[in-house]
Amino acid sequence: MSNPSILILPGDGIGPEVMTEVRKVIDWFGARRGLAFDVTEDLVGGAAYDAHGTPLSDETMERAQAADAVLLGAVGGPKYDELDFSVKPERGLLRLRKEMDLYSNLRPAQCFDALADFSSLKREVVAGLDIVIVRELTSGIYFGEPRGIVMEGNERVGINTQRYTESEIARVARSAFELARKRGNKVCSMEKANVMESGILWREVVQKVQDEEYPDVELSHMYADAGAMQLCRWPKQFDVIVTDNLFGDLLSDAAAMLTGSLGMLPSASLGAPMANGRPKALYEPVHGSAPDIAGQGKANPIACILSFAMALRYSFDKGAEADRLEAAVEKVLADGLRTADLLGPDGGGFVSTTEMGDAIIAALDAGA
Repeated sequence: MSNPSILILPGDGIGPEVMTEVRKVIDWFGARRGLAFDVTEDLVGGAAYDAHGTPLSDETMERAQAADAVLLGAVGGPKYDELDFSVKPERGLLRLRKEMDLYSNLRPAQCFDALADFSSLKREVVAGLDIVIVRELTSGIYFGEPRGIVMEGNERVGINTQRYTESEIARVARSAFELARKRGNKVCSMEKANVMESGILWREVVQKVQDEEYPDVELSHMYADAGAMQLCRWPKQFDVIVTDNLFGDLLSDAAAMLTGSLGMLPSASLGAPMANGRPKALYEPVHGSAPDIAGQGKANPIACILSFAMALRYSFDKGAEADRLEAAVEKVLADGLRTADLLGPDGGGFVSTTEMGDAIIAALDAGA
């Protein structure tokens, strides 16, 4: 039998740097834990545009569809700001999400104890934080029609349409409820039912799914703006949050900063099962391409490495190995190693991207 396949798309900016460290981790699991993967690399975003004139070629799209998991670094940068919207680097990422039908985006926000003082909130508010935001990823205002910039009279008007079907809401709700059953058995659904018809439908469908299929899971509803306030006030009241594409984009970035740095946050985007039973899946760090520090060895590879841990857990059913990798990251942080984004207000020395990756490998060796 062939090994499970992984397609790596490093992308732009710091993407190639952090992905180099992920390759070390993948190789370690093959050499030390007998978990061999067939790994291939390709281009996405600005790198793909430079090579092919498009942010994602049809050939790369086909490879992504066939892979057991896709790992993506980051896309974009100021070099591409003047490109037409249709070929901007971000369109490559959106195409992957849409054509692979990756409707369920899991964004954990976990505060490692060693980093509790790096959050902008008080230690007692964030210490021990472990929540997951489940964001609907393939519909809503980012994909709804009509959209565009049109002329009305003598001025331009920007149009975007918020659109959801019952089935689109129901399937991401099921994803959240299934995840909650493996965690704290509690889901909070967030929308704006007070001012948006799509929010009314969202609330009704999520409630119906819970009533009919998941009565054992506790469900609450909250307006998304109130949810943003509560994430800053007392985030540990939540376990799993499920919300739409736009609100999920905003809320997950807010939750990310509770942990101290965007450089710490992974994500998984999951779709329907393939013929082999594995879900369509793309894993990527929450941070962007950070072109201002690209090539300087300052990037934090932890979010990308933890994204691979999520792949171990959700694509390859290797939860114990995911725990092993997460424990290695926690040990390195507890030992005081920091990349530039994790320096405290007093500054001090920091380790490079490569040094952080090597330290995580050493921690894996120590615990193997």
